[in-house]
Amino acid sequence: MLTPLDISDKEFGRSLRGYSPEEVDGFLDKVIQDYQRLYKENMQFKEQLQDLGDKLDQYQKLEDVLNKTLVTAQETADYVKKNADKEAEIVCREAKLEADKLIDQAKEEVKKIQEEKRQLERQAQEFTAQLRAQLLSHLHLLDGQVQEQSNGLDD
Repeated sequence: MLTPLDISDKEFGRSLRGYSPEEVDGFLDKVIQDYQRLYKENMQFKEQLQDLGDKLDQYQKLEDVLNKTLVTAQETADYVKKNADKEAEIVCREAKLEADKLIDQAKEEVKKIQEEKRQLERQAQEFTAQLRAQLLSHLHLLDGQVQEQSNGLDD
């Protein structure tokens, strides 16, 4: 690629019927100026392009990191949810087992209380029967004494 210095240092040979050296030099000066400006712009564009390329690389790396982070976050969320579901299932199962155990204990207690009630009812019936028997026995004794006394008064 030509540089502005290459153009500036270029010398043309002279001939008898050639171009006017002043016109050629003037035109070359304009070409040099334009070429220098274009050359600087080109260099600036290359630098900007390099900077933009570097930024693009940074953004692509950042995008990769963000994508990996997002995937990791999703996997972590799935893992946490799965574990929470398992733990909830275990807690529910344990609570059901405990509830069943308490129900069984309560049923046993009810059976005990019902058996005690039946025993107390039997005891009450036995006591009532014994009391009735004693009362009847005493009545018979009293009736017998009353008859004896009335027989003794009749005599």
